[in-house]
Amino acid sequence: MAALCESFTLRGPGPGGGGPGLCLEPGPGPDLVLLTERGRAATLFKISDQKPLGCWSVKHGQILTCPVVCNFETHEYIAVHDDRVLRIWKNEDINLDKAFKATLSADVYRIHSLPQGGPVVLFQGGAVRTLDVLLEAPQQDIENVVSGEAIRWSGAFMEGQQPVLIFTTEKDGDFFVYVQKPKLSSLHRYKLEQQESAKPLCFTAHITNQTVTLLCLYSNDSVYQVLIPLQQDTEEEEEEKEILSKSLLLNLSVSGGVLKGTSLVVLDKDHVAVLGSLAAPGNKPRECLTIWNTKFQTLQTSKELPLGTSGQLWCYEEKFFLIHGKVLTVILYKCETSSLAAAVGKLKDSHTPDMSLFLNWNTLEDEELVVSFQSQESVALKEESRMNLRSRRSSVDGEKPVTLPVGQLLINFKNAPSYVLESELKKLVGRTPNPDLQATIGCVVTALTDRCKKNPKYYPQSFLQQIIETHDFSYSLCPDLMAVALEKKDLPLLQMCLERFPDIPEEVTYTCLKAFLSVSEAHLQTLDVNVDSVICYIDVEMDEEEVKTEIVENGFGAEMDQDTCDTNEIPKEGHCRGDGGSCPVGLQKAALLNAVLHSAYTETFLLPHLKNLPAQQAVLFLRYLYYLYVKCSEKVNTTLPGIRSPTINQIMDWMCLLLDAQFTVMVMLPEAKELLSNLHKFVRAQVRFYSELNKIEGSLRELQRQNLLRESQTYSIEVLEII
Repeated sequence: MAALCESFTLRGPGPGGGGPGLCLEPGPGPDLVLLTERGRAATLFKISDQKPLGCWSVKHGQILTCPVVCNFETHEYIAVHDDRVLRIWKNEDINLDKAFKATLSADVYRIHSLPQGGPVVLFQGGAVRTLDVLLEAPQQDIENVVSGEAIRWSGAFMEGQQPVLIFTTEKDGDFFVYVQKPKLSSLHRYKLEQQESAKPLCFTAHITNQTVTLLCLYSNDSVYQVLIPLQQDTEEEEEEKEILSKSLLLNLSVSGGVLKGTSLVVLDKDHVAVLGSLAAPGNKPRECLTIWNTKFQTLQTSKELPLGTSGQLWCYEEKFFLIHGKVLTVILYKCETSSLAAAVGKLKDSHTPDMSLFLNWNTLEDEELVVSFQSQESVALKEESRMNLRSRRSSVDGEKPVTLPVGQLLINFKNAPSYVLESELKKLVGRTPNPDLQATIGCVVTALTDRCKKNPKYYPQSFLQQIIETHDFSYSLCPDLMAVALEKKDLPLLQMCLERFPDIPEEVTYTCLKAFLSVSEAHLQTLDVNVDSVICYIDVEMDEEEVKTEIVENGFGAEMDQDTCDTNEIPKEGHCRGDGGSCPVGLQKAALLNAVLHSAYTETFLLPHLKNLPAQQAVLFLRYLYYLYVKCSEKVNTTLPGIRSPTINQIMDWMCLLLDAQFTVMVMLPEAKELLSNLHKFVRAQVRFYSELNKIEGSLRELQRQNLLRESQTYSIEVLEII
């Protein structure tokens, strides 16, 4: 999962605006970047402060011919002007004309600086030298590695303790890849596989497990991957050209349109960012920044850039840098590991079903991944031969053969009466468990939901509940199930899904929460909602006198501390009192809300939806969370009784999420003001209470320490007074 976060301007319009003359490199420390612009100046920026810390420029008539870099070992800056003149200076140096100067014997293409490997110099002829070797003899002979080839891209990486420099060249439409280890004098030359219909526009690379992964953005709106093994202990140049084959990694297609990429950067092993122009039929092209998941080949997120860009993109420390209009813009992003666990979200409940019980898609054939009933026709014939083969094998072993494959069975009963369909599907689901059972269940539930969509009067509630109760099911096996349940207002089924599904999207969780809060208590009385999670601790009809005389275990009754909540401060219609008296909602609604608290989520994706929660519903939900928080605080172990009761961590996390999303609303609403005040008082009292407990704990530990120092024969009686 990936998301683009807030953005800000790092540098305003320069003398010539933004353009391709800019280049960005990491600075001498975190939160620092070096900007080289227009061949004249280099500026060190502190990103968080959005201001320059230093600026150095060459004198008139000189031109910076490659980006300025930082030597991370010495914190010195290195630049080359007029192709061959090397300059090295420090922060305190102001005049570059007085800085260290060395004239080299060949033109420099670029300098790369590695945190552990030091600076590496790449010459336009393809030769590579480390800076230390070069400074020993600046006028040393520099060989020509490439002949008639123009360098198009270069990058430096660390493989173990050795720096590795990779660059690509072009000659007469052919592209070549060079891999060099300067400290080992190792050089390998490869030819990139040609493609007549397209040519590479830009390159990027990374090294993993002694293999170079070269990513190429081609003019046919696709990203290709080239794998190059790093060969060890090779000191001689390779004479023959080995042709590197490439494989398609990503098609940059978005909703019928294509992304004309201009820049490509690698974020991690599963994500890349592409900057380009999105062209859709009938619409004007618009520039945007996109993040793609290469593992699942999907677009994760995008951001439109209406002011246009220069086509350049840099990425450091989870920040994108690009020219938007005429300003240098920084866009923050987040990338999570591409795995099922990450897609599931935040699993907080220890009672959440084990993920290993859910379907392992890697064990299934392509035909078995089909869960759409409408698409079964195209798969059934492919499945039939494989399933018949299984049937023959089963017959040989003496088992009862399976006469029809799942897809064919569903097709046969597509138009059958409802009772016939349910009867056959029950037989299908009741088969002996096998590795394909979950895929079969997904097909069955999809068949039912498709029929519900076509026939609004048909809704097999009991059968669907039976499937969810008796099988390890998930949202991804049938995404339409919860949508149909929401449409039918089947709140008990939604409750079961929230409690059992580990991969519900945050948007669906929010929709369920909104539905639960909006339903009337009278309607809930007619529904069969499971109240096991609330029946043991919710006291809805406790009278006011009983509440006032209650003595809670941690000593925080309303009459015992003036800082705790006044029972009369909340209006009567709210049913919520500061001491956690009666619940602001009924048993059924509380059970439904508990199911929401148990659901898996990720804050980044849930927070935007919570901001759309209506004000009155947000206040009601906060009152219920406050009630649960007070109830948890009454007990020393802070654990509510009952089955699937919410934990203190779940309650606190949801309370913080709701306050973050609805902060302005809570401050402005009169009915929320007293609730927030009571919450503040209660939390302050809790903090003071636990502070006193810490003091007592410290005193008891000191007594224990003193007792250990005394002689065992000594007898005494002491009185301890704790003030």
